[in-house]
Amino acid sequence: MAIEKWQPLSELMSLRQAMDRLFEDSFVRPSRLLPTVGEVVTPALDVYQTSNEVVVKASLPGIKPEDVSIDIAGDILTIKGESKSEQETKREDYLYRERRYGAFSRSVVLPGGLQSDKAEATVEDGILTLIIPKAEEAKPKTIKVKAKEKK
Repeated sequence: MAIEKWQPLSELMSLRQAMDRLFEDSFVRPSRLLPTVGEVVTPALDVYQTSNEVVVKASLPGIKPEDVSIDIAGDILTIKGESKSEQETKREDYLYRERRYGAFSRSVVLPGGLQSDKAEATVEDGILTLIIPKAEEAKPKTIKVKAKEKK
């Protein structure tokens, strides 16, 4: 394993690069879909609710369930994990290196009135599905309208 000298200035972004990135992210493409070099990748999420629960689906391809942690603190859901490289390959042996490895974290605000202690999470085909039931008082209620009888 070769030792490389750390050059912190090489990691800094120039003003021009920062402005280009700002305009690209604002008008051209969402940065989460096409990451630039050195950018931390966060998992894509779908969050929706039914009358009984809130469902969160996260794309976590190639990540083992034991490498993922889910925390709910108040109304904040945080999904953390780490994508690990299968093998060590020397840097100079790469022709292309586009897959991202390392830690990730994603936090979102959830609606209130959830029973987070009864949440269930499963992983299938690289998709994490988290189901959080709503508390009884948060579920929608239907009130039937009755006609008033005339006297």
